[in-house]
Amino acid sequence: MVKSVEVMRVNAALNKMSQLYRVAKARRLGELGLHPGQDVLLWQLAQEPDGITVTELATRLGVEPPTATRSLARLGAGGWFRREPVPGDRRQVRIVISEEGLKLIPRIEDAWNDLADQIIGSATVAERAIVLSALERANDRLRADLGDEAPDGS
Repeated sequence: MVKSVEVMRVNAALNKMSQLYRVAKARRLGELGLHPGQDVLLWQLAQEPDGITVTELATRLGVEPPTATRSLARLGAGGWFRREPVPGDRRQVRIVISEEGLKLIPRIEDAWNDLADQIIGSATVAERAIVLSALERANDRLRADLGDEAPDGS
């Protein structure tokens, strides 16, 4: 049994926000030739200019290595990264962001900023702090509730 109208409003607002955010983010990333998730993958690669293994990348993204491998395969046509052998381990490759990929990072960050501004742009500094704090606490509670089921990157 639903506890209150407030609970219904919270669930409805979170569901709608999730849907709208996904669509708005997909639109902005589409303008860059990216799909949702590829932005975070490229941004993670940019944090490691010397490259990162697929296993390390998967851990940072909170996904399994085969999922990271499939994501890289879909992203590969853009020329935004290259694969290099890991010295001393012929089984592994290191994923290194390319110059083209690095050029895309500021545009990805601009898209993130634009989206955040659209969502809470008219809020005061104090209101923004309250919204961010509430979202972070909600994430912490969900992460604690999920335990081992919580994605690594969450």
